[in-house]
Amino acid sequence: MEVVKQVKRAYQKFPEILASAQFPKKVKIVEVSPRDGLQNEKGIVPTETKIDLINKLSQTGLRVVEATSFVSPKWVPQMGDAADVMTGITREEGVSYPVLTPNLRGLEGAMKAGALEVSVFGAASESFTKKNINCTIEESLDRFEDVMKLALESDLKVRGYVSCVMGCPYEGDIDPQTVAEVSRRLFDMGCYEISLGDTIGIGTMDKTIAMLEAVDVPVENLAAHFHNTYNRAIENLVIALAKGVSVIDSSVAGIGGCPYAKGASGNVATEDVLYMLELLGIEHDVDFPKLMEVGDFISTAIEKDNLSKVKLEDLELIEERRSSELV
Repeated sequence: MEVVKQVKRAYQKFPEILASAQFPKKVKIVEVSPRDGLQNEKGIVPTETKIDLINKLSQTGLRVVEATSFVSPKWVPQMGDAADVMTGITREEGVSYPVLTPNLRGLEGAMKAGALEVSVFGAASESFTKKNINCTIEESLDRFEDVMKLALESDLKVRGYVSCVMGCPYEGDIDPQTVAEVSRRLFDMGCYEISLGDTIGIGTMDKTIAMLEAVDVPVENLAAHFHNTYNRAIENLVIALAKGVSVIDSSVAGIGGCPYAKGASGNVATEDVLYMLELLGIEHDVDFPKLMEVGDFISTAIEKDNLSKVKLEDLELIEERRSSELV
């Protein structure tokens, strides 16, 4: 099974690190499929399907479901129904529904729709930042000042994303120190959590170590958002967990394509992440079979293959694999 192979590769390459690793007792999963997953779909996904997906995810034990993005429909048509989604979902007690708000207009729209948590996006690549929002890294961070000020004054929690932390489609390798600087700026602005994104999935275990050792934000305030383009997300996540990261972003059924690698997967599947956690004996509080049903539901709804490597019968083999196959 691919998940087991990736976990074993981590143990085989870094036995010293993993033999003495103090893995977190529990990991928080940030489910990003309704936003980061569906925004990459070419055809418009019906609002009712998005609402149904979020409501089903809310019933699985997940505590964070990233709901939508308040961006211009001109640039991201798939998120043009953000307000309708936010006002249409059934909010479960204890579940957070963060939304992306890249500017003041987006933040104001999110607040009007009842959002209690928002996110801002930065990047560790000058080329990526210039190509996407036509400004430098420094200018992009300056733009967030007003957004952060209003959000915090309104008692909203703010999460910060940093893209391209292990590589950029335009300039290749990224200096870990740049990742550290952008992460620190967002943290000092008031972001309670910094999600480190391997946006195109070219990270390796060595790069994961170098990047995490450079970032000086407290590890309890970090999250790993690793894409699975080249089937390395799980092994990189094992290393991140060993380094103390206890928050993982993932997408049910692996929905969310990668525009830089045709035919390759983008987001790591939540099912695969849960299986990894089960193998490592780490708690997650998610109803695994129920989440797998949601993966099948959304895959059918958008007419895409379910990219999770986990099958129902694999759940019966967790104890055996945990004890005999990993190390």
